Amino acid sequence: FLAGFGSLMQDVLWCFSQVKGTIDIGVTEADIISTVEFNHTGELLATGDKGGRVVIFQREQESKNQPHRRGEYNVYSTFQSHEPEFDYLKSLEIEEKINKIRWLPQQNAAYFLLSTNDKTVKLWKVSERDKRPEGYNLKDEDGRLRDPSMITMLRVPVLRPMDLMVEATPRRVFANAHTYHINSISVNSDYETYMSADDLRINLWNFEITNQSFNIVDIKPANMEELTEVITAAEFHPHHCNTFVYSSSKGTIRLCDMRTAALCDRHAKFFEEPEDPSNRSFFSEIISSISDVKFSHSGRYIMTRDYLTVKVWDLNMENRPIETYQVHDYLRSKLCSLYENDCIFDKFECAWNGSDSVIMTGSYNNFFRMFDRNTKRDVTLEASRENSKPRAILKPRKVCVGGKRRKDEISVDSLDFSKKILHTAWHPSENIIAVAATNNLYIFQDKVN
Repeated sequence: FLAGFGSLMQDVLWCFSQVKGTIDIGVTEADIISTVEFNHTGELLATGDKGGRVVIFQREQESKNQPHRRGEYNVYSTFQSHEPEFDYLKSLEIEEKINKIRWLPQQNAAYFLLSTNDKTVKLWKVSERDKRPEGYNLKDEDGRLRDPSMITMLRVPVLRPMDLMVEATPRRVFANAHTYHINSISVNSDYETYMSADDLRINLWNFEITNQSFNIVDIKPANMEELTEVITAAEFHPHHCNTFVYSSSKGTIRLCDMRTAALCDRHAKFFEEPEDPSNRSFFSEIISSISDVKFSHSGRYIMTRDYLTVKVWDLNMENRPIETYQVHDYLRSKLCSLYENDCIFDKFECAWNGSDSVIMTGSYNNFFRMFDRNTKRDVTLEASRENSKPRAILKPRKVCVGGKRRKDEISVDSLDFSKKILHTAWHPSENIIAVAATNNLYIFQDKVN
């Protein structure tokens, strides 16, 4: 594993070769990818889309004949997770769009994952079947019941090989606990509980209990006219089952300890960076809203993404982040037009690499950004069909703000804001990344010399 891509960056600045080009999920609105998530080993990669479908990709096993094929991901299973619903009491349509997917650690041969739309969380079991029983006593080969009087001997059923089948079955449905739209789910490190967060509340669930959850955060004011902020994301600490964080639309992060009280209405730590008065504008509150929050694998740091920046916070320092990375600062002059076309409300996600040394997040024009925390170097890469051939090398891209534009640069006025990378995921231990660009899934790995 190349810690922080150090050796690569001296050669080529984070050149990635594609593992399997582009995986085209479709072309309609329902086919737009809405979440991407690797499982704990990185052998499986799940995507959810606006049509309520979950597509799972499995990594190819290495073969002696074709060692370079190790790393390719092929479709393993596809199933419909959520269907559109209608709330007749509130006259509201409930979209089938998958908001989040979270894997559970594998305990046996089967895989388990949580998927959620705006209102309902489901626990799915994904298992393989390559044998079928034959030799029933009470049924004939067509499955019809036999006449008991005709049964003269007892047969011992046997298992016969069959073509591999991958089955996805819903094991639990956790519903009717959220008034507002669910934006986050997070599995606890005790693997017995998980939490689901909406705009104003966070609920704690036990995997075995579907009809009851415990409300652990409630920021709904008595008078809704006094509402000043909403919850935007929440996540459990990777190692301490009593600790979690949630972010708000005001750009603040609260760390809570469930040992303090049943209702975590008082936070243990409060992370906020004072605003620079010189940067104050009409859009300040909108662009300071945090769209994603992620604990580092070590549990020492928190990463947050707002509209223009990615920030890294040390759990021991609440007054300001220890690192701030400008994702697309050249858009600061474009905020007015971004507000008019609603792009300013886009919710970008961020991801750590396996060693917490590099962070990744998306941008517009199908660009995604990577920042090396050790060398402080960064790169902009593009996920596009033009360079979607297998083993193709991605070239760093640069955006020209003004003045004379070089040959390999793109003008900020030429950026396509309809092409955006909101969802990204990083393999837990290797330099393999998954990038969702509208309805296409791109998988890249680092260049192997």
